[in-house]
Amino acid sequence: MEIDPFIFRLSIFILSIFVGYYVVWSVTPSLHTPLMSVTNAISSVIIVGAIIAALSGSDELVFSSSSIYGFFSDYFSSC
Repeated sequence: MEIDPFIFRLSIFILSIFVGYYVVWSVTPSLHTPLMSVTNAISSVIIVGAIIAALSGSDELVFSSSSIYGFFSDYFSSC
């Protein structure tokens, strides 16, 4: 019997929600600041990557898929 790939990925996603919830809430207060600084650093790298993707279009093609995705990721990260 073969498992549907959608069901397999959905079950991994649901498991990661529970694991992430318990990992975040089991962090002691002394580790909160270092973990948040790493999270902010990762977020800033993602935003810089989105800016680079938004500006990476050529002169011929103004609205390429990478520039559109980069624009939307910058927009949603700044909300």
